[in-house]
Amino acid sequence: MCKECGCGETNGNTRLQFTVKGYTEESAKEVEKALLGLPGVLFVHIHAHDGETTVDYSPAKTKLMDILGVLQARNLVAAL
Repeated sequence: MCKECGCGETNGNTRLQFTVKGYTEESAKEVEKALLGLPGVLFVHIHAHDGETTVDYSPAKTKLMDILGVLQARNLVAAL
């Protein structure tokens, strides 16, 4: 297991799966890149066609509000 980010084990990491309304192919790529730039975000996968979004992250390093802020900055609405 990596001592820097905790990858390789769950060790307090959280997996969020939710739907986002308003993605385009371009905005989904932007959101994925922005989320991966947040500290503690280990994995992001977005299906732009139906809005299905998966984010694995460490709540000790990134707060849920930080993730939602990335979406809100792009006028996207998450259904948690």
